[in-house]
Amino acid sequence: MFDKILIANRGEIACRVIRTCKRLGIKTVAVYSEADADALHVREADEAVLIGPPPSTQSYLLVDKIVEACRKTGAQAVHPGYGFLSEKQEFQQALAKAGIVFIGPEARAIHAMGDKIESKKLAQKAGVSTVPGWLHALKNADEAVKIANQVGYPVMIKASAGGGGKGMRIAWNDAEAREGFTSATNEAKSSFADDRVFIEKYVEEPRHIEIQLIADGKGNCLYLWERECSIQRRHQKVIEEAPSPFLDAKTRKAMGEQAVALAKAVKYRSAGTVEFIVDKNRKFYFLEMNTRLQVEHPVTELITGLDLVELMIRVAAGERLPLEQKDVKMNGWAVEARLYAEDPFRNFLPSTGRLVKYREPAPGPDVRVDTGVYEGGEISMFYDPMIAKLCSYGKTRLEAIDRMRRALDEFYVRGVSHNVPFLAALMAHPRFREGRLTTNFIAEEFKGGFTAAHLPPRDPALLAAVAAVADRIKAARLGTTQDRRVVMLNREPTDVTVTAGNPGGFSVETGGRTLAVETDWTPGEPLLRATIDGHAVVVQIDAVASGWRLINEGGQAEALVLTPRQAELYALMPVKAAPDTSKFLLSPMPGLLASVAVHEGQEIKAGEALAVVEAMKMENVLRATRDGTVKTLHAKAGDSLRVDQKIIEFA
Repeated sequence: MFDKILIANRGEIACRVIRTCKRLGIKTVAVYSEADADALHVREADEAVLIGPPPSTQSYLLVDKIVEACRKTGAQAVHPGYGFLSEKQEFQQALAKAGIVFIGPEARAIHAMGDKIESKKLAQKAGVSTVPGWLHALKNADEAVKIANQVGYPVMIKASAGGGGKGMRIAWNDAEAREGFTSATNEAKSSFADDRVFIEKYVEEPRHIEIQLIADGKGNCLYLWERECSIQRRHQKVIEEAPSPFLDAKTRKAMGEQAVALAKAVKYRSAGTVEFIVDKNRKFYFLEMNTRLQVEHPVTELITGLDLVELMIRVAAGERLPLEQKDVKMNGWAVEARLYAEDPFRNFLPSTGRLVKYREPAPGPDVRVDTGVYEGGEISMFYDPMIAKLCSYGKTRLEAIDRMRRALDEFYVRGVSHNVPFLAALMAHPRFREGRLTTNFIAEEFKGGFTAAHLPPRDPALLAAVAAVADRIKAARLGTTQDRRVVMLNREPTDVTVTAGNPGGFSVETGGRTLAVETDWTPGEPLLRATIDGHAVVVQIDAVASGWRLINEGGQAEALVLTPRQAELYALMPVKAAPDTSKFLLSPMPGLLASVAVHEGQEIKAGEALAVVEAMKMENVLRATRDGTVKTLHAKAGDSLRVDQKIIEFA
């Protein structure tokens, strides 16, 4: 076994690897860029080595810097995590040359599976079902259109070296094939320094289901069941679960055996994942093999009881797998939600800045949080804006989902925008709860984007009662109490009468109902935990003016608690109108203005591409929302933009 391991990564995955190493008694070395000097993974490791400036191309992607850090610290092995250098055969080869063990597969397997074009050819030879397509790199947009017509629309244009949803575009016609080729090529070059893209048939009503593998390179290769990863936005996974609610035992076994066959064909060692697309008839097709640990590996760990990082380390150290296929058990259900610093109400635009407040749900057998941040830390513009991975566990799927809903209520984040409201809406969605999933779920169920209308409070009276009780507790501290109140919940008045009973017990009358509320909340606490009519409730509560901002099940409500006379006067106050910005195209995020597609005086149509803003390595195409004419260009390609900065003014 190794004495010291260097983690060639950052953020939550680096912290997750460190956690297993500590349990095994292995010392750890972190590497970090200048932007990550105060990062959590740096704090948690035994040693840390600075490897360069903030851009990953000048730090985390430099093979020589990582090898040098290993020599400097005496690290015997390197765990690459996911992303960055985890699937670069050159990295594995450089480590091997330096006598350092790579905790992952051999270079030949990385090479064979890392190229999406070549991996599909290998899969076909190994007897694995594959999607119809053109397994050659496209030369230009004209060839993309030609091949797309031969394969038949819709098609998927994909980066050969891609991953994480980058460098992927769906095309339904020739125009989209041309635009998709250009966008996918640019994104692939920016993200992977490899601009090759290819085309394959886009399977309609698809599910994304993947098989987790672990192999010891000594002939033992096991499949650790599957993960359902169909809930995606822009081809990036949002929710994952294990097992899949769709597969039957026969299909599960067939997928697992084909995945193992492919791994054995390349003499695979370590953890890996074979991804499949599955149609409505449970017919499955090989997509790709990821020769690394997956972001969503925790749900597999929760249902199998296995530590994948530990198995990777032991296999890399030359040990055999300690179990056989018959020993791999499946117990219960697990769900993972990815918390990102992004604004779901503004088309999920990235949000950067300091985590002014950060409080996780309490961990336990039914809740797991993997994170690389802490209160006071920053979400950097240079890297993926992930805050944490929140996992829940239950004996059944609905039990795991309901535990996730409570955990989201308990996740308190302030200082940056985040996607908890959207995650909460997904957990509550009837179609999701029924398991009727496809990779088109979000596009189909949230047409036109995500808005507050997707989060109506299940019981407004409950929120009014919470606001009134909070106000009563606060007033009691000041020595003033008054039973009768009017709660203006998002400007809608609700008459409430609060009567105090036993310590922590209140009787709340509202809307012809009487609610029994028990809570030990004290002013200043961000979470109000209560039992209301026998049901556990968690509400995030922030004091504002003469009332409260309440957040429950992802929805937000402004609650002003007033006396009856104050409520009468409040009803007479005018509502301040929001400024009219309809004549401007504003930058929805901080980023680089990559290009402007129009000129002054040009007439435009709704849906037409106006500009491209690049942020977090992703190209964001800004389109016209209505017909009009360009009056003034306020920014040019190459400009750095702040949020809401003017780009284009319309006549």
